[in-house]
Amino acid sequence: MSALQNNIPITQGLFGTTELDETRSAAIKKTYALLSLSVVAAIAGGFIGAKTPALVQFFSSWVGWIVAMIALNAIPSVAMAARHNPVMGTLALIGDGLISGLVLAPVLFMASVVAPDIVPAALILTAIVFAGVTFTVMITKAQFSAPRGLMTGMFFAIIGVIVLNMFLDMTFLSMIIAGAIGIFGVFILVNATSQVLNNPEYDEPTMGALMLFAGLFNVFVAILHILLAFAGRDD
Repeated sequence: MSALQNNIPITQGLFGTTELDETRSAAIKKTYALLSLSVVAAIAGGFIGAKTPALVQFFSSWVGWIVAMIALNAIPSVAMAARHNPVMGTLALIGDGLISGLVLAPVLFMASVVAPDIVPAALILTAIVFAGVTFTVMITKAQFSAPRGLMTGMFFAIIGVIVLNMFLDMTFLSMIIAGAIGIFGVFILVNATSQVLNNPEYDEPTMGALMLFAGLFNVFVAILHILLAFAGRDD
């Protein structure tokens, strides 16, 4: 996936506008549809992993870590190799999401034990940020406007913080921190989307979905660790 990264300056990725033909406009929409499958699979994997003591113990060991690293590199490679096969490519994307969720089993289990509200907070905030950027992509026609994506994503991030506060009774400072994390996630996704659209090798949605999932996965992990650190429970 490295070929899809850093194709344009980050300033252009965040504040530029990309002209799209009909084919590329349809491709980015399908990319986000495939990305949604990976996200759902990752949620399922995280839930299963955190609720299964054997998986928590396994991925906490050095053997589990090695297996996880091999799987997280091998499955995307399979997806890339099968990107022109819709069925195999989609299955590989789902498998990538599932394994990514399972790998998080130890940290999700720890968070669910010592701070039960942390995982829902990270998940809700990530999901709302994703929904905001997805909304921008789905209404895109002749051009993708990164600034519009940023504004929409940040609006959704603020809404996400309000929703979290309704359920978790957050302090003002924690709301500011959660909002900053959400906006950071918006910047990552919008830039990643611009990078994908401006890559001349981007001709198949599976390629874009792989890169965008990696970015979204990193956003979730960052949110989770920062919220845990803020709660004084990040080991």
